[in-house]
Amino acid sequence: MRIKFYCDLYISDSWVNKKKKIMEKLQRNALQPTVYIVTLSQGPQNNLEFYSSMLLKQHIFDGADLFVVGIADGYADAVYMIERITADAFRNTGDADIRRYILERQDEYERTGR
Repeated sequence: MRIKFYCDLYISDSWVNKKKKIMEKLQRNALQPTVYIVTLSQGPQNNLEFYSSMLLKQHIFDGADLFVVGIADGYADAVYMIERITADAFRNTGDADIRRYILERQDEYERTGR
């Protein structure tokens, strides 16, 4: 499994100080029962998916490429995070094409380094 993190990674307020440690554990696929990840959907017909990081232990993710947009503290916080991401996309673009909004911001970051 290969994980890439969004340049403006959304993270639960309670985990701001633990961000780097949580990201490293996700890269190692270490058990983190309360961690939920928000990713770009694998299929282009959807924008975002979220699920418990415990699911990453399943073999279906062995060769997967995941683009993590957010790290949430539990299910309810993951739902709230998706609401925040949607609101940010709409506020900045005038529509709810979340995938385009995130990928354009990531491309800009990778091109300019900011």
